[in-house]
Amino acid sequence: MDMKKMMKQAQMMQKNLNAVQQELALMDHTAEAGGGMVSATVNGNMELTALEIKKEAVDPEDVEMLQDLVVAAVNEALRGMHAISEEKMSAVTGGMNIPGL
Repeated sequence: MDMKKMMKQAQMMQKNLNAVQQELALMDHTAEAGGGMVSATVNGNMELTALEIKKEAVDPEDVEMLQDLVVAAVNEALRGMHAISEEKMSAVTGGMNIPGL
């Protein structure tokens, strides 16, 4: 094995990973629950950046339903962003599972 070639490939992969991480940080993903009654948006850093609740979803007699809708929307937004992140990272790593990414 050519050690110089391996080091150069590793450096190139690191550069590409950094570019993808920067791209992901600028992305967001929105998901809905309850037929659009609640929507949640997360960014590429897996942070909740927006939560919208339509007034029709607010029923003081059924707070649990609203709580469930919020949890469902946030979890779906996180799953969606995670899938986008995995797809973009896999394109750079060639499908290798690199710990910490």
